[in-house]
Amino acid sequence: MNSVCPRYINLKGELVDLSCPQVMGILNLTPDSFYAASRTQTSQAIADRTLEILNQGGSIIDVGAYSSRSGAADVSQEEEMDRLRFGLKSIYQVAPDAVISVDTFRADVARMCVEEYGVGLINDISAGQMDENMFKTMARLHVPYIIMHMRGTPQTMQASLGYENFLKEVFEYFSHKVGLLQELGVNDIILDPGFGFAKTLTQNYELLAALDEFAIFDLPILVGVSRKSMIYKLLGTTPEEALNGTSVLHTLALERGANILRVHDVAQAVEVVEIINKIKESDSLER
Repeated sequence: MNSVCPRYINLKGELVDLSCPQVMGILNLTPDSFYAASRTQTSQAIADRTLEILNQGGSIIDVGAYSSRSGAADVSQEEEMDRLRFGLKSIYQVAPDAVISVDTFRADVARMCVEEYGVGLINDISAGQMDENMFKTMARLHVPYIIMHMRGTPQTMQASLGYENFLKEVFEYFSHKVGLLQELGVNDIILDPGFGFAKTLTQNYELLAALDEFAIFDLPILVGVSRKSMIYKLLGTTPEEALNGTSVLHTLALERGANILRVHDVAQAVEVVEIINKIKESDSLER
C-alpha cells in the first residue's frame, strides 16, 4: 500500500489535508430517498441526524433536498430551496460550526446556500450539465466543488448505459470538465466517479477496480457507494441489508485512493478509515 501525498482543499478558510480520508454523513431532506432510514423531514429529526453524524466522527454533512435515485420525481427549484432553508436552519441551531455540503445541480440554489447560509461545499451530481450557469457561479463562490460523472438526469440516466469504451469515456468526461473549471479559476475540485449513475452493475465494479487510476488528475476523490444497488442487487438483498457490503467497498475504495467517503452509516465508515490508516502507518514504518 503506497503512501499518499498531502492533498489539500480550502474548507471555510481552513486547509484540510484529504490524504487523511474524511467521512461525509448523508442527511436527506427528501421524502423519497432510496434508503428510507436516511430521510429526515422534521426539525427534531434533522437535529438528531446532525448530532449523530458529528458525534460518530463525520467531518462533513452532505445535505440533499432533491432525490437523485433512478426515476425520482422532479422537484421545483422553489421547493428545493424551501427544504434547504428549513434544513440548514435546523442544522445550524444545534451545530453552528458544522461543515456542510449541499447536494444540488442548480446554480441559484448553490449561490443561496453559500451566500446566505455559509455552506462549505457544493456537491453537483451533473457536473454543470443540468444548469449551464453552475460553473460560472462556482467560480464566483470560491468553495470546493464536487463534480460527479453521470449521463442524462436522475429520471433518464438508466437509459444511457451504452459506452464504446466505458473507462476511457469516464476519464475524458472528467478531463473536459476539470479543464473548463480551471480556466474559470475554480481550484478546489473533487471528483466523484458516480457509482450507480448511468452505469450497469458490472460497470460499477469495473470503475471501483480502476479507482487508483484517477490519480492522474491529482485531485481528491469522493466515493459514494453506501447501501447502493451495486451491493444489494449483486447479493440479492435490500438497501437495509447492505451495510456489510458497504464496509467492504469502503475498504477497497480507501486502498485505491479515495479521500472522502459519502455514507449513511458514519460510525462504521469511521472505523474502516481508522483501520486503513493504521495499515498505512504500519506499512510506512516497515519501509
